[in-house]
Amino acid sequence: MTSLERVCAALRDAGVRYAIAGGHAVALHGAVRGTLDIDLVLRWTKDTLTQAEAALNGIGLVSRLPIRAEDMFEFRDEYVRKRHLIAWNFHNPDDPLEQVDIVITYDLGTKRTKRIELQSGPIEVLPVRDLIAMKRESGREQDIEDVRALERLA
Repeated sequence: MTSLERVCAALRDAGVRYAIAGGHAVALHGAVRGTLDIDLVLRWTKDTLTQAEAALNGIGLVSRLPIRAEDMFEFRDEYVRKRHLIAWNFHNPDDPLEQVDIVITYDLGTKRTKRIELQSGPIEVLPVRDLIAMKRESGREQDIEDVRALERLA
């Protein structure tokens, strides 16, 4: 089972509503894109963050920062404005290549997700339209390249 599959299975088993974003989402939609970290967007509630943190901890991923879900929920605006934090990073201390970023500047809220079936089970991905909008908003060079690649698929 790949790291992506393990993360998605843990979140699914914990009942966490999530969507894959970032490079993995771009690749899952069919554009060639290499990436190591797994970017997640969540419905922004304290319960969701707490469940996601527990699910990730349960598969050996720990927060890189000394922050808990409750802190992230309560101080999100401060982390974004004053510390320029855009993602809450989890890593595997035994495998430095296994990393997950929970994007804190995006709320999955009532947005829809696209289900993709893998051998290990279903995973949820941001739909192309929402992924393009999110990447355009970031304005980073790699994200603009991802937008171009996704638009060529449409």
